[in-house]
Amino acid sequence: MGVTLMHEMRLGCELPGVMALAYLGDARHSLYVRRMLVSRGIYKSGDLNAASLSYVTAEAQAKMMRKIEPELLEDEREVYRRAANSTHLNKPKHRSVADYRAATGFEAVIGMLEWIGDNERLEHLLSLASDEIDKEQENENDTED
Repeated sequence: MGVTLMHEMRLGCELPGVMALAYLGDARHSLYVRRMLVSRGIYKSGDLNAASLSYVTAEAQAKMMRKIEPELLEDEREVYRRAANSTHLNKPKHRSVADYRAATGFEAVIGMLEWIGDNERLEHLLSLASDEIDKEQENENDTED
């Protein structure tokens, strides 16, 4: 069953279910991260894969969700809530349930924005989210020096 939200009223159509949105969001977020890393001059596939892990794990996505949550609009919050509370989630193997649920919600919000074509909003949230991981990495590098 799809989600009924303000975006639907603007589009005049029903959104896919939250798990389908999370599926789309996972792909869109992964593409964003890959483009970002290549634009930073990382070209070797092994280096790209290693660098992308800082952004695409459930733990990283949960951190990003906490960063963008205050900025979410009402319908984005509703999609997040529905996805995070979905009974269709698998049990995570190596992560906390809370991180896994937050990551699924993050992916669903990104998927919704991708589905409706709100690229400006999508880029804003993805940039804000990835900045959180960048700052964390800078802090880790500063403590190693």
